[in-house]
Amino acid sequence: MLRWVALILVVLLVALQVQLWTGHGGLRDLWRLQQNIAEQKQENDTLKKRNDTLAAEVEDLKHGSEAIEERARSELGLLKPGETFIQVVEPTASDGKPARDDH
Repeated sequence: MLRWVALILVVLLVALQVQLWTGHGGLRDLWRLQQNIAEQKQENDTLKKRNDTLAAEVEDLKHGSEAIEERARSELGLLKPGETFIQVVEPTASDGKPARDDH
């Protein structure tokens, strides 16, 4: 009789262990959730850095005329009165690739 009770207890213990390791809400789910949390934290950090950069740029545009001038020059190609625009074009070979200068 004592053997049967011990056997039943061992079977129950094994069943509980299997449930703990593989069942819903078990350790496998816990590990997966921890990995998802780590990935989300990394994405949040990346987005926070981007937001901080954008916030600094907005602040510069609100309060700094140099940032506005730089943007107008680079994105719109604007010049100040009296300035001359000079564009340097690299010569190309007949195949469309830039020519090499072999001096």
